[in-house]
Amino acid sequence: MSKKLLILPGILLMTITTHALEEIDPALAEITNFRQYSDTFASAGQPTREQFEAIAGNGFERVVYIAFTNNQNALPDADIVVKGLGMEYMQIPVDFDNPRPGEYYAFADSMARNEGRKTLLHCQVNARATAFSFLYRVLNEDVPMAEAKADMNSVWQPNQVWRDFIFEVLDQNGVDPNCETCDWTPPPPRQ
Repeated sequence: MSKKLLILPGILLMTITTHALEEIDPALAEITNFRQYSDTFASAGQPTREQFEAIAGNGFERVVYIAFTNNQNALPDADIVVKGLGMEYMQIPVDFDNPRPGEYYAFADSMARNEGRKTLLHCQVNARATAFSFLYRVLNEDVPMAEAKADMNSVWQPNQVWRDFIFEVLDQNGVDPNCETCDWTPPPPRQ
C-alpha cells in the first residue's frame, strides 16, 4: 500500500491510501470469497479443479488448506491437483469449532520459511482463512488492525469461538485487539 499526498488550492492537505495491486483476474474473483491482500498473499473459500488451474495461471506457488478433507465441498485429491499444476501443497486441519494457536503458528512458520512465495490460504468459505490471514497480516506484515479487521469482516464477523481464538493469539504476541473501528461483538448463534 502506498500513500499519496494531495495539496488542494490554498491550505488543505489530505492523505489518500492507494493499493498497489492490479485488477484481480475475473477467474480468481469467481472463487468463493476470494481476497487478494498483497502481491504474494490471498485467501479464499474452496476452489474447484478448474479454479486451481486459474490459481496456478496467476502465478501462485503455494496452496495452504486449513480445513479437513472430509468437508462437504472439499476436493479429496486437492493435493494431487495442486502438485500436478506445479504448486506446493500444505494442509493444516483446523477444527472450525476448536481452532488452536499451534495450528496458526504452523501456518505462520511455513509462511516465514517461504517468504515471498505467492500463497493462497483457503478453507471452505474463507472464514478460517480470513481469521488466519487477519492474524498473519497484523502480527507479521504490520498491517493496521482496523484494515485487517475490515478485510476479515468483508467475509464474516468471527463468532465467539473464533474471536476468543484471535484474542488468545494476539495476547500471546503482546498485541491489543482493540482499535477505534474494531467491533468484536460476536454475531448471534445460528438457529
